[in-house]
Amino acid sequence: MDLAFSSEDRAFREEVLAFVEANLPGEIRDRVARGLGVGKEALTAWQRTLHEKGWVAPAWPRNYGGAEWPLVRRYLFQQVMGEAAAPDIPPFGVNMVGPVIYTFGNEAQKARFLPRVLSGEDWWCQGYSEPGSGSDLASLRTRAEDQGDHYLVNGQKIWTTYAHLADWIFCLVRTDDSGRPQEGISFLLIDMKTPGITVRPIITIDHGHSVNEVFFEDVRVPKENLVGEPGKGWTYAKFLLSNERTGIAHVASAKRQVARIKSIAGAEEIDGRPLIEDRAFRARLAAVEVDLMALEFTELRLLSKVQGGGTLGAESSLLKIRATEIQQSLTGLLLEALGNYAAPFEAESEDDARRNEPPIGPDYRDGALQQHIYGRAATIYGGSNEIQRNIIAKMVLGL
Repeated sequence: MDLAFSSEDRAFREEVLAFVEANLPGEIRDRVARGLGVGKEALTAWQRTLHEKGWVAPAWPRNYGGAEWPLVRRYLFQQVMGEAAAPDIPPFGVNMVGPVIYTFGNEAQKARFLPRVLSGEDWWCQGYSEPGSGSDLASLRTRAEDQGDHYLVNGQKIWTTYAHLADWIFCLVRTDDSGRPQEGISFLLIDMKTPGITVRPIITIDHGHSVNEVFFEDVRVPKENLVGEPGKGWTYAKFLLSNERTGIAHVASAKRQVARIKSIAGAEEIDGRPLIEDRAFRARLAAVEVDLMALEFTELRLLSKVQGGGTLGAESSLLKIRATEIQQSLTGLLLEALGNYAAPFEAESEDDARRNEPPIGPDYRDGALQQHIYGRAATIYGGSNEIQRNIIAKMVLGL
């Protein structure tokens, strides 16, 4: 196992860091560092900046517009982005549907969709989960009936992130009931402006709007928007999910969160002394730092394994479990460090500003509560941690 980076890789890391420092607007960096949302316009502008540099799709083949970097450089790129508080490019286009299209789509689909995925001109959302079909995705019931030159789609998707902002949705639909449930699923690309699509917002506990319900009522989808073969959608979905599972440890952003907590705990006092000097608080923070260090070395070991020709299996489930648990522990410590100052939401701070009232507490308070309560879902979305443990039990322990 070789965990050392070459001089060329270290030079590449410095190049990426210099680029981010020169091109990432400070306002965006500040919002990401505080755990606050970044709007569509700002995200699209940042994606355009990366696209112009040729860095928006590190894993894509060059002939489709990607950087085609080796795994180590993709890892270093992700680490720098996390350290620098750069916003994540929405994954649904570049990381998810793009690779499905260039791997399984036809030439017309590649020419039509891939350039607009890279540039951010088209935003995508993912039509997978349904009421009653989340972890058991093969039980989905959204149906696409063959009408000759088009499909007629009826059904519902739920927890659809960015559906209210998206131009297109890639959707798993049932086209056949004759065999095993997995064998009757197809992969459709659907224009969100098509008549018959209704998007209803789901306002989450953090007062935010990122997820939605999507309803399809007699939605006409041209046959040319079918990716690959009918009934092969389950295969394409598994391929897509393998891309979704990469880069899930988020070690760099967790380290940045640790530094933020230490800074705040050094400024906030308890019984007349900085909180960072409280032994119980320091012990809890140190325990999370140890877990984070173990996660980092686990990720590096897996990186070394893949570099040596191995493949990732159930190990990605382990990364997902530990990364999300660490994330939740850190946001809990952040709230503890802020105390009552963590209570207001960003909108309440904006209301105070409009009324020319002074903010309550320090300016570093905003975003902590939203980050913490939205992060409670981290152990559920992307495949719940209970399901990930089942995968490990089956694939590693043979249970």
